[in-house]
Amino acid sequence: MTDTSNTGGPAAPAQKGPVARFIQATELDTRLLGMLGALALIWVGFHVYGAVVNGFGAFLTPRNLWNLSVQTSSIGIMACGMVLVIVTRHIDLSVGSVLGFCAIIMGVTQVWLLPQLLGLEHWAIWIITVIVGLITGTLIGAFHGYLIAYLSIPAFIVTLGGLLAWRGAGFLVARGETISPVDSTFRLLGGTADGAIGATGSWILGLIGVAAVIASVVLGRRQRVTHGFALRPVWADWFIGIVGSAALVGAVMLVNSYYWPRGIVRRYAEDNGIEIPPEGLFISYGFAIPVLILVAVGIIMSLVMSRTRFGRYVYAIGGNPEAASLAGINTKWMTVKIFALMGFLAGLSAAVASARLGSATNALGTLDELYVIAAAVIGGTSLAGGVGTIYGAILGAVVMQSLQTGMVLIGFDAAIQQIVVGSVLVLAVYLDNLYRRASK
Repeated sequence: MTDTSNTGGPAAPAQKGPVARFIQATELDTRLLGMLGALALIWVGFHVYGAVVNGFGAFLTPRNLWNLSVQTSSIGIMACGMVLVIVTRHIDLSVGSVLGFCAIIMGVTQVWLLPQLLGLEHWAIWIITVIVGLITGTLIGAFHGYLIAYLSIPAFIVTLGGLLAWRGAGFLVARGETISPVDSTFRLLGGTADGAIGATGSWILGLIGVAAVIASVVLGRRQRVTHGFALRPVWADWFIGIVGSAALVGAVMLVNSYYWPRGIVRRYAEDNGIEIPPEGLFISYGFAIPVLILVAVGIIMSLVMSRTRFGRYVYAIGGNPEAASLAGINTKWMTVKIFALMGFLAGLSAAVASARLGSATNALGTLDELYVIAAAVIGGTSLAGGVGTIYGAILGAVVMQSLQTGMVLIGFDAAIQQIVVGSVLVLAVYLDNLYRRASK
């Protein structure tokens, strides 16, 4: 027999560890796992710090987490659009100012104009207002896209100009005033006590979500069989279905464990002739409407990016714009549509933000562009283009808002908050560079 231990023959493949085998079997995104781990550290860290310093951990409470979800909605909605912009190697610095301008236009529409035509609190006021805001944002975004695509002005310059111009335009339209009060139905979009769907509605949506998770696992396995793709192990499909369902049920239980304040409950009982029992009346908030809007936007945008020609074109342009153009993709028209979509989402975010504030002010959306870009980058969107996911951007928005909320709870002043946010953004870009080098 010949000893081959010291020969130059092919080496045996290295054995993968249990963690690597688990990730390969379940096909989980390592970036997603990393962000979830970072988010868990942030949440636990702030909670423990508050418990040690103040004697009570306020972060991991139903009240704080419910408010965190509502506060994340506005940034998360715009981050979904920013993914497309950055994937195609552009940037949009104007989204905060566009949000403020759209909020002013919606405020003027529902406070100064429509009541004169339809009467106060008319049922159509909030619908017309939202439509006007969405159209305004879409037209602004399309205008930016036209300047970038057809006049060859760099996106950085166009949107930097938009950051200044639309903020000034909003000031002129509103004459520097705060426009209030907004329509009561419109205010529900901001997620007040009435702007949530309650315990029953939350359980219904939660069970629909569980059914959707199970159906996606089953249908995904059938499609793999149909097209001859490799199948995940059965236990991996079970794991994904159980974890996804448990996460949804846990979210429902969390939002339902946050109750209306006593004063609101007392007024509600008086208005509806309800007698409050001796042990008290507990009414759950449930999922807030802005959170449901964010979830809907996330699902639709994910389907658009993964299941449509438009989404494939976005990634193709980001991967190689010249090759995409040679392949027959109208890159200029795509750029206009991408920025129009970004403007549409900025208008939708303006509706959520102004409804939550209960008024329209020119300061609304200030510095939001930085948080939106940071959310997309932290969520794994590469500034080099071609790489990015919608769910990653939403998770990045949660990370950003968690940092802000945690620092407020433990008493950090605004200067420290800005230093931390800036440092996290730089660190995220650095880690993205390391990840891309390792993947090559």
